[in-house]
Amino acid sequence: MSSAARWEIPEPRSVHEVRLDDGSVTFLRRHGNPAGPRLILGHGNGLAMDFYYPFWSLLTDDFDVLLYDMRNHGWNAVGDRTEHNVPNLVRDQERVVEAATRHYGERSTTGVFHSLSALTALLSGTLGTGGCDTLAAWVLFDPPLYRPGPKDPDFDAVAEQSAGVASRRADRFRTRQDFVELFEFLPVLRRAVPQAAELMSQTILRESSLLGLGGYELRCPRDYEAQIIAFIRTYAFLVDFGNLPCPTKVIGSDPTLPYAYLPTFDLSHILTVDYDFIPETTHFLQVEKPAECVGAMRGFLEENGLLG
Repeated sequence: MSSAARWEIPEPRSVHEVRLDDGSVTFLRRHGNPAGPRLILGHGNGLAMDFYYPFWSLLTDDFDVLLYDMRNHGWNAVGDRTEHNVPNLVRDQERVVEAATRHYGERSTTGVFHSLSALTALLSGTLGTGGCDTLAAWVLFDPPLYRPGPKDPDFDAVAEQSAGVASRRADRFRTRQDFVELFEFLPVLRRAVPQAAELMSQTILRESSLLGLGGYELRCPRDYEAQIIAFIRTYAFLVDFGNLPCPTKVIGSDPTLPYAYLPTFDLSHILTVDYDFIPETTHFLQVEKPAECVGAMRGFLEENGLLG
């Protein structure tokens, strides 16, 4: 894609409203090839599934691609902050997968989850157990897992610091261009595809809901994002790598690079985990080297007979 080009996210083939346990709604969108192997994709904290378009656009010729945003993110309305917590996100993910089966029919389905949505899959008691309303396999991109080595940074301290940064980040912008200029200056998208900052502005901002102020605000409020970061450390160490319920591939960012979210841990020493990392990438690896991420995922799906 040339630096002058602009990412244009296509309209979904269909949109299905999934009602969650507390009555809130998330929108399950279908893209791609309905006859292909089915994937359900989830995103990271503070983001939106449309931001990953450089990645999932490479899947739409061959796969039945289902997207959803976590509560209070992306396409979804902002609800009560007290309901914005990890246990609810786990249950929401389970409800989305169940709804996909009911609405689009039973089919072997792989969950492709990044960061927070990868962690919530790992915390679920049912999501990968192989029933008709669950998933046959997981591909997990850079999950925030607590498996540090002796030279790794203190996860709790970094999580607390990251939550503080998130709670103080700019959350309102006069124009989308103001947002783009800020993120082009910050290092967080330095390795990303061209026009990634503009794509982010399209997908994680909405017109401001405050009367008279105008401008744009974060779709996921900064305090909601910070709240999740603060509590990730409570849940990240609960994952049992020796008891994963389905075939699982973990694809990490480069553990030798400075981390862009939480510390990246090299899981190659854990023999029960099918782990690879994408060199020269950070936590946003799917919008930094999307083709390489797709290639690593396809290899796993082929090895496990999940390409149809």
